[in-house]
Amino acid sequence: MANYQVRPVESRSDQREFMQLIWRLYRGDPNWIPPIRSHQMELVGFKPHPFYDHNRCQAMLCSKDGEVVGRIVALIDRGHNLRYQEARGFFGFFECINDREAAHALFSAACQYLKAEGMTDVRGPCNPSLNYELGTLVEGFDTPPTFLMTYNPPYHDELIRSFGFEKVQDLYSYVGDISMLDTMDPKIMKMMEQVKDRFNIKVRPASRKNFAADVELFLNIYNRALQGTWGFVPMSAAETRFVGASLKYLIDPEITSVIEVDGEPVGVGLGLIDYNPIIKKIDGRLFPFGALRLMWERKKIKRIRLISTNVVPEWQRWGLGLVLLNRMLPDCLARGITEAEFSWVLESNHLSRGSLERAGVPRTKTHRVYDRNLSDL
Repeated sequence: MANYQVRPVESRSDQREFMQLIWRLYRGDPNWIPPIRSHQMELVGFKPHPFYDHNRCQAMLCSKDGEVVGRIVALIDRGHNLRYQEARGFFGFFECINDREAAHALFSAACQYLKAEGMTDVRGPCNPSLNYELGTLVEGFDTPPTFLMTYNPPYHDELIRSFGFEKVQDLYSYVGDISMLDTMDPKIMKMMEQVKDRFNIKVRPASRKNFAADVELFLNIYNRALQGTWGFVPMSAAETRFVGASLKYLIDPEITSVIEVDGEPVGVGLGLIDYNPIIKKIDGRLFPFGALRLMWERKKIKRIRLISTNVVPEWQRWGLGLVLLNRMLPDCLARGITEAEFSWVLESNHLSRGSLERAGVPRTKTHRVYDRNLSDL
């Protein structure tokens, strides 16, 4: 009979095993994209990250007969619990062989840790929160993920549900091809022109001259725009600065939009090149030459991920999101972009889903977030 043991990640050796496990598990999977190693080290708390200025986590490893076969991180997001008046823990960064006993050992250890810290419920996967990477892929295994999207084998859903987790929210990805522009409903273009005529609207890309200020503007509007979104917790000021600094060299101003009404910024659109094909080539290593390769080869990428079109609440019913996207279109075409993924779109976000589905943009992937009560553990 196999012997399963779960231990906390405490040493540098444990950290290396935690990180190296995914390279062993996904070896040979043509659709897997390695994480940027330094970025994931920050997100799991092995390196400084402002998310952990006020939040806590505990990484864990599971061994089967002495060999590491799984990992998980138990998370306490104080910002979430203050905002929603809950005692909810989270789990993230879950990876495991296709073995129920190993998965259950990991979930049990994470849940016991959270319960000992006073948590009554658990949600996940969040890596480490809804502002970063999240969800388990349950549909769309035939193509690689786009930049900063999660990927996992199909059996993860069964392992998670077998421990008593239940779906709480799905997140959708939609992919639009350049050929779809020829069949776009002319009413959409007419609606955008009417909005522009009705209000004193100016739309521009991010400024190259004041790029750092515009990145901060993007993140501040992101925090304001998503106030009513399921599960959302605003980034702290320190997180905003940290994320802004990390995005500075990855954002192309041509794939951004800022919309102003009477001179006041009320919405932003942000797209990122799908760096994943390059990240695969450099095996997730930015140093010593990976970062240079990202910059050298970025112009070859013809696919983008449209991460967000965020409009402050008082302007969300006027179709400004479409105006934001329309501003990017000529620049994307000039750059040679042929495909755009819109992700992730919450199942409960009927406005965004409706806009994409009415435009005929096909849904290609589904990621899932799960909840579980801790009372029976």
